[in-house]
Amino acid sequence: MARFTRIEVALKMKETGMIPVFFHKDIEVCKQVALACYNGGARLFEFVNRGDYAHEIFAELNKWAAKECPEMMIGVGSVIDAGTTSLYIQLGANFVVSPILNAEMAKVCNRRKVAWSPGCGSLSEISYAEELGAEVVKIFPGEQVGGPEFVKAVKGPFPWSSIMPTGGVKPDEKNLKAWFNSGVHCVGMGSQIMVKKEDGSLDYHAIEEAVTKTFEIIKRIK
Repeated sequence: MARFTRIEVALKMKETGMIPVFFHKDIEVCKQVALACYNGGARLFEFVNRGDYAHEIFAELNKWAAKECPEMMIGVGSVIDAGTTSLYIQLGANFVVSPILNAEMAKVCNRRKVAWSPGCGSLSEISYAEELGAEVVKIFPGEQVGGPEFVKAVKGPFPWSSIMPTGGVKPDEKNLKAWFNSGVHCVGMGSQIMVKKEDGSLDYHAIEEAVTKTFEIIKRIK
């Protein structure tokens, strides 16, 4: 069962402004990255459903986070069907993010009052997602569907829409200012903040610094 309500999730998305997005097949790497993001100020963390046995990694990560990062809302991304949605909800997912809009996923999440953010690429899809109960909709890939100008255009006729772009979001002031000035609810960010060392391994200290810097920029421009 989710530790946080969908209302708490939506409010925390708005409050913090950024959700780190990450996957690794090694649970210890996931823990270290989640901890680095947590220490950097993140209070939401999207684990990407990628590959066989990903749900087993998520289960362990979510249980670990409840003790080591008690304020962290762990959710799952890249889910595209109702069955997988049910699986992750059973494992305690606090929110479910999808690259697509699947009405059957909405039914599963709504029955358990779990936050659901479907991927949308048009005003019609955003409207339908909201009709299905989505509080925060995802636009993906953010840059390809039109970037900040797309969000600004949507907010004209739909000022009530809460939009979260993923893809094309960068941890620099110019990029983030463009997104937040367009009216986004929050942003999702993956590889741009997952800093690596010269040997290709993840640099946890640098990740923490990147996350901290990103939140400082967001706080300054919001």
